[in-house]
Amino acid sequence: MVWIDRRILTHFDFTLLLLILPIMLLSNYLIGDVNEVLAKKQLVYYAVGIIVFWIAFLVPLREYKWLIPAIYWFNITLLISVDFFGVSKLGAKRWLEIPFTHFTLQPSEIFKPAFILMLAYIIHNNPPPKEGYGWKDFLTISFYILLPFILIAKEPDLGTALILLIIGYGVLFVVGVNWKIWATLAIFIALLAPLSYKYLLHDYQKKRIQDFLSEKPSYHVQQSIIAIGSGGLKGKPTEEATQTRLRFLPIATSDFIFAYYVERFGFFGAIGLVTLYAFLILHLFSIYNQLKGDYFTQVVAISISFLLFTYMSINIAMTIGLAPVVGVPLPLFSYGGSSFVTFMALFGLLEHLLAFRFRFLYNSTHIHKRAL
Repeated sequence: MVWIDRRILTHFDFTLLLLILPIMLLSNYLIGDVNEVLAKKQLVYYAVGIIVFWIAFLVPLREYKWLIPAIYWFNITLLISVDFFGVSKLGAKRWLEIPFTHFTLQPSEIFKPAFILMLAYIIHNNPPPKEGYGWKDFLTISFYILLPFILIAKEPDLGTALILLIIGYGVLFVVGVNWKIWATLAIFIALLAPLSYKYLLHDYQKKRIQDFLSEKPSYHVQQSIIAIGSGGLKGKPTEEATQTRLRFLPIATSDFIFAYYVERFGFFGAIGLVTLYAFLILHLFSIYNQLKGDYFTQVVAISISFLLFTYMSINIAMTIGLAPVVGVPLPLFSYGGSSFVTFMALFGLLEHLLAFRFRFLYNSTHIHKRAL
């Protein structure tokens, strides 16, 4: 037992936690600057996230990975049920009400771990050949990517749907797909894009794109750009951060928290935060490169890195007027529990796969039989 504990401790990725912790602490400090009540609530979300992390870490995922398809289809069922039993908020039907409580559940948020695990499960069971996946395998995996994309986009929640699309095809790009398939898809997308804009997008989604393309940005983006510009190189003290203090900057603790951060800590602070995210994302890429042959862990690691990169890029681009406003939070930084808890669950699953990897390889029945 002592030997097993040492192995787990040896392969536990402490670097991952050391990169996450400063983002969390800085986020809570900023939220407390704006609203102390929200900062206390965020600490509750942190506590829940940490508990979820350890639960995910202790789940014997490799031994029970045969359950992953059932988990995936259960989440698909939840997404379908939104259309029939969903609760509407702000014109979107994305939530399910939990019976006998006043709480609601957002299936598209909890679907992300199931989606990533399903990708890992499929690729682990059918690794790509040397020349990359052909059309048959590509279309099979695409089915599992496009099905949730359609269901979530229909809610409508195009932002989350596109993020899943980027993760799915980003993973396939890294793992390996024949280049002729990508060339064909590029031509197909170029031809389909105008029709998609005209017939598939809702009016409010078209409005966001039009606001983005217009010469004058929307009010929210204008105030965000002013906040970022007023921060200068080194930022301002709390009492001088007028864009947030006078409530010109909308949603300063959530969607536009990056603008408030730059108002407080300036250009140098922004570089520091982006660098911290870059180290975290590159660290996940390094895990992918180190575990050649362990496709399951590789896909989980690279999927989380794509998820972090996509969220961060869209949120920051949105606040500086380089992307439409789509309500995507800054990962591990914006106020709220759903996104944070989801990331902590994913980090816990990844840590389990890393820490117990060698225990599984050396002690599994399959390996033992081969050795005999």
